[in-house]
Amino acid sequence: MILETPRLSLREATLEDGAFILELLNAPGFVSGIGDRGVRSLDQARDYIETRILSSYRDHGFGMWVVTAKGEDQPAGLCGLVRRDVLPHVDLGYALLERQWGRGYAQEAAAAVLAHARGVLGLATVAAIVNPDNAASRRVLEKVGFRFIDVRHLDGWDQPSAYYQA
Repeated sequence: MILETPRLSLREATLEDGAFILELLNAPGFVSGIGDRGVRSLDQARDYIETRILSSYRDHGFGMWVVTAKGEDQPAGLCGLVRRDVLPHVDLGYALLERQWGRGYAQEAAAAVLAHARGVLGLATVAAIVNPDNAASRRVLEKVGFRFIDVRHLDGWDQPSAYYQA
């Protein structure tokens, strides 16, 4: 267990999370809001976990963590920290399965991850990027203390990103 909130627990992903990752990465909201990762099979999902998520834990000591509502067996989404070469600071990200939207989980998880980034990891500044058209995610960021900086066209990204810092 990495973090715990009143309603959620956040833990490191494992290869056993393959089915969940496959579902999340292919959800219409994920594809339109974050992007198509090209993961179409359980083997590809496990490879994604290994090369993108577990490698971040090894390389940086943090990454995207699996979010589960207390009392439930199935993950609700991901929330955590990512180090990207195209950003000046570590960034906070989150994605929830669409059936979990509207419950306040994104805000609760993001607030906990931001507090962890500052208090445990000692990060003075944390970034966040979001599709400029994603009003709900922008509100989540603002509610947990991020402020909008500008819209950026990041190298290698097809669409512009609203850039925030906290």
